[in-house]
Amino acid sequence: MNDTRPSATAAASPSLLAAIDLGSNSFHMVVAQLVDGEVKLQDVMSEKVQLAAGLNADKVLSEEAQQRGLECLARFAQRVSDLPRRSIRIVGTNALREAVNSREFLKRAEAILHTPLEIIPGREEARLIYLGVCQTRPPEDGLRLVIDIGGGSTELVLGEKFQPRALESLEMGCVSFTQRYFPDGKITKASFQKAVYAALRELMSIQKRYRRIGWSNCVGSSGTIKAIRNACISLGLTEEHITARALDQLRQRILSYGHVDEITEVKAERRAVLPAGLAILSAAFDSLGIRVMACSDGALREGLLFEMAGRLQHEDIREHSISKLMRQYHVDRHQAERVERSALHALAQLRDSWGLDDPQHTQMLRWAAHTHEIGRAISHAQYHKHSAYLLQNSDISGFTNLDRQQLALLARSHRRKFPKEDFKQLPESRQQACRRLAILLRLASLLHRNRSRIKLPSMQLQVDGKELQLSFPKGWLAQHPLTQADLEQEAEFLKALGLKLQVN
Repeated sequence: MNDTRPSATAAASPSLLAAIDLGSNSFHMVVAQLVDGEVKLQDVMSEKVQLAAGLNADKVLSEEAQQRGLECLARFAQRVSDLPRRSIRIVGTNALREAVNSREFLKRAEAILHTPLEIIPGREEARLIYLGVCQTRPPEDGLRLVIDIGGGSTELVLGEKFQPRALESLEMGCVSFTQRYFPDGKITKASFQKAVYAALRELMSIQKRYRRIGWSNCVGSSGTIKAIRNACISLGLTEEHITARALDQLRQRILSYGHVDEITEVKAERRAVLPAGLAILSAAFDSLGIRVMACSDGALREGLLFEMAGRLQHEDIREHSISKLMRQYHVDRHQAERVERSALHALAQLRDSWGLDDPQHTQMLRWAAHTHEIGRAISHAQYHKHSAYLLQNSDISGFTNLDRQQLALLARSHRRKFPKEDFKQLPESRQQACRRLAILLRLASLLHRNRSRIKLPSMQLQVDGKELQLSFPKGWLAQHPLTQADLEQEAEFLKALGLKLQVN
């Protein structure tokens, strides 16, 4: 996981950040500089790729759509070629969440960008969108409703200041709805109404809850809503914001056309998806009783930037998420800290020989030490499997799908038989590092089985090819027969990985 690009040198400015959003409709990139804790935009690039249009009925992403995306990323790559990898974050959204062959695309994209790509869950996308909106709009009192219509999904967030209260991602987007209801570009009242009804059905799952909580102001973000706002303004239907009346008037105007090619109120690249986006927004206004919607310049990519800036300034939402999980599932914090210390001590000794020098390895091992026992809240029997299930299926703010998958694998594999086949679910580039982190967590957990507060003696770890050598002070192991027996059993478990554990 080392950055091998010759251009990613120490000469690159550490204050430069880049965020790339691989959306279902468009790919966006923003480059900014972090100056005295403030994010200042330097460059913005955006290309309409329509990745979601390349998904067939079996959720296979076509080669043509992949090529459109890869060609766009090649252009983005030139712009960020001098930035170190830690300063770039790239996320995929709904189309890549849905595609059964997304791993193939990610592998090809990573070869171009030389940077890991992350597919984020829908609610994590919603959280980042909300952060981007809040950072780019003046603060307002009361609760705020944020709506973002993307190519494959629509995110809706209720929050106050920078804290989201409700997060949702619904399966409706301007590209997917265009394919379903306006595939040939024809506009009819019947097809438009079908799209509205479909959106209303999606919104039923949140309608009562969002209306019960309520909000003081509503904000829309991203290209579809901006295009609708600009169309309303250009037609003189509103002066600044989207109103329910202006939206209805725009709807009547669009329905007067027979084909998307006749639409002149938006840019040419937006015409094909405007009826679908308009149908979704109309449904949201009707379902949630929205009267006025402002527009934001910030969205997902800005949220990514501010999240990265926060991490650089040691304000990492992931730390809060892990602490929340520990409280929620009543984790024994003293035990978690003991396991963490021993696991990090082991990592420090094998970091170089096992190639675990990326800071993300340290973070993942820490988080795994803190959460590997959350399954005890369900049952002691097979609790490692319960822990894995909770980590894999919970919404954990700040964590991507791959993050959760790795965390779940570490919890699943920290005791008993080593599930070596499960690691093949990870991208090939992550498998070896994750297996090695699992071994370190296993040893740390085993050594603290008695949950004693008595400090362990300093253990020494070395690796020699396929042999892992674990040494304790003379005589200590003989005085701890249970640990000795556990290590003998562990040697049998690790043998299945082709690794010999030598203890003395």
